[in-house]
Amino acid sequence: MSLIGAPVRRVEDARFLTGRGRYVADMTLSRMLHVAFLRSPYAHARIVSIDTRRARELPGVAACVTGDELAPCARPIRAESKMAGYRATEFPALARGKVRFAGEAVAAVLAESRYAAEDALEAIDVRYETLPVIATPEAAMAGDATLVHEAAGSNVLLSRAFVQGDAEAAIARAPVVVGGRFRFHRHAGVTLENRACLADWDAGARELTLWSSTQVPGLLRETLAELLDLPAHRLRVVAPDVGGGFGVKSALYPEEVAVCALARLAGRPAKWVGDRREDLLTSTQAWDETIEAELAVHADGTISALRARVVADVGAYSIHPWTASIEVIQVISFLPGPYRVPHYRGEGWGVATNKAPMGPYRGVGRPVSTFVTEALMDRAARRLGIDPVELRLRNLLRPDELPYRSPSGVVWDSGSFVESLERARDVAEYERVRAEQRRGRDAGRYVGIGVACYVELTGVGSAIPASPGAAINTGTEGATIRVDPGGTVTASFGLACHGQGHETTLAQVVAEELGAQLENVRVIHGDTAAGPAGTGTYASRSAVIGGGAAMLAARALREKALAIAAHLLEVAAGDLTLADGRASVRGAPDRTLTLREIARAAYAGAKRLPKGMEPGLEATRFYDPYFGTASNATHVAVVEVDPETCAVVVRRFVVVEDCGRIINPLIVEGQAIGGTAQGIGAALLEEIVYGDDGQLLTGSLLDYLVPTAAEVPAIEVVHLERPSPTTLGGFKGVGEGGTIGAPAAVANAIADALAPLGVEISELPVTPERLFRLISPGGRPLR
Repeated sequence: MSLIGAPVRRVEDARFLTGRGRYVADMTLSRMLHVAFLRSPYAHARIVSIDTRRARELPGVAACVTGDELAPCARPIRAESKMAGYRATEFPALARGKVRFAGEAVAAVLAESRYAAEDALEAIDVRYETLPVIATPEAAMAGDATLVHEAAGSNVLLSRAFVQGDAEAAIARAPVVVGGRFRFHRHAGVTLENRACLADWDAGARELTLWSSTQVPGLLRETLAELLDLPAHRLRVVAPDVGGGFGVKSALYPEEVAVCALARLAGRPAKWVGDRREDLLTSTQAWDETIEAELAVHADGTISALRARVVADVGAYSIHPWTASIEVIQVISFLPGPYRVPHYRGEGWGVATNKAPMGPYRGVGRPVSTFVTEALMDRAARRLGIDPVELRLRNLLRPDELPYRSPSGVVWDSGSFVESLERARDVAEYERVRAEQRRGRDAGRYVGIGVACYVELTGVGSAIPASPGAAINTGTEGATIRVDPGGTVTASFGLACHGQGHETTLAQVVAEELGAQLENVRVIHGDTAAGPAGTGTYASRSAVIGGGAAMLAARALREKALAIAAHLLEVAAGDLTLADGRASVRGAPDRTLTLREIARAAYAGAKRLPKGMEPGLEATRFYDPYFGTASNATHVAVVEVDPETCAVVVRRFVVVEDCGRIINPLIVEGQAIGGTAQGIGAALLEEIVYGDDGQLLTGSLLDYLVPTAAEVPAIEVVHLERPSPTTLGGFKGVGEGGTIGAPAAVANAIADALAPLGVEISELPVTPERLFRLISPGGRPLR
């Protein structure tokens, strides 16, 4: 049986389920100091003075450091971009001169315990001169607006447009045009483990080791080396067990820079573990966009044109390495979706405000673009009196049109767009739900069914950066595979798992391609000193790029192992098979060598090897899929709206997704279900709220609501295994899809339920209060 495609249980679960996972918070080093950060209570203010004398004198305090004192040891983070007109910002490890969002760190304390460090914060006296708070992009773009960054010269940090054809003319002559102003509110990535890091400076070896709860150890290593003025080979970054990332942990944070610099200054290990309020206050946030969009369709329902203007609230800083473009440019790139759009104009602006910085979150812009486009498709269907599924079928790209270059320039190499929609319609029993809906309306029930189709680019290679314009290389990944003399296999990667199951899936790929036994393959990841150069795990890339590198390295080792076995057995390599850890002569099953025997010969020297062969059994290979590959899915949600409370209950949810050749169906299904649960949360519950003064009003999980098992139905997942024609192994990315389609499907289902009342959903999340205002504008109850 092939190991690729087998439902192998995750090998890493044994340690997690028995409490043997090792996170940064679990780590203790000799003479370790604890770090606490004093954070600004103001969203925008000049720092007049900082007096740390009282704090330094407290028992257990080893040091108290300000931004000016730390600056000679650590340069500010600066995210560069190749995008024309982009304005970079400098993000210091500790604020200097002024603070730009509530929660920005202004001083750090090192102490013998976390208690002593946090107590000492209260003894620091900071005097501020408050400045006008820029609370919204609209205020930031006003002609007389205070600048968040004076050096930038504008609060508009970036802008870009994608144009194909003449959208204005097409809209002007179209018989049907639908549109609206859409709002996707600010979102937080609530990971199981808060951000944390531990740095240790070895003065004798002049080497720094950073353990961090990060998705991108490779990216951190290269940037920290520059900021700390260290040779990269003197810096090691390790991501131990990481409790979730969702994109939030894919950026370099000031705390990581500060903790490294503090460990060097103190000559002792320094550790910081954030609490939940710090995480909600300072970790990157997402999806804060306002979109004005219009869709023009012909009388037969086929799309004529799409036009959109998107303004993103990117917060106070442009983050490294993704820059402030990470969200808004993705939105305008993916708005056309999996449809034929002859004429398109998408414009986007990224605007600085006094909020925590915007960064990537699972789906990165595509949940927003899918919400808008799918809402417009439903509105067009209602205007034309065409069923929403039928309207989509008339516009979805078909197999004979692929590969297809979208209006934004993204190339869809493949896709099962029509097939996934038709399958989802059948699995969800669409016609039966429609009949139930009609009966329910007669009885005063508000039942709705919503559909969302999307396509995403996964495993992005070197042709384009994972974030538009970002001045970094993210398109390659390496694998080093070694068979030791005992016959066991170690596969090392620059990837960094934070819940995806790399130790299982990558082992399946290696074992299958090499011909080893799965239980004899060990996967090492997340350590820049243990594997080949790589960047990390993000953007649905690990299966495609990491799996491709694993295949190349395993195939090289397999070829060498067969050559050695052929030499020892005195047969041609083509007469051998290698499977389940054993090389066998075809037609002579008694003539075999185990992988262990082959490996021992490989390390025994030239005497036992074919002439001219280098000893050893190890290979490193890198893989670059160049363009990447498309994944797609259709989501169908069935909801019921309670007319008394305006609460929404998701009754059923169906996902039909094409993620290429599946490595492990159990893990793929888990990814789809988890992502969909987060998407349901985005549709109904999760919202970061700031006051007009820039203060975070949702600073705990009592205020920032995430879905529980009670809000998420049993999610039905159907896989369409259609291998990618452009990637090694036929793999496609799957990690983000659930979050992309779910918000749109739920929103469309709510609008469908309330269609008799003329309600359209243009704002997410759809809270009961927002629904009440939509259906009862005069304060009248629904019944």
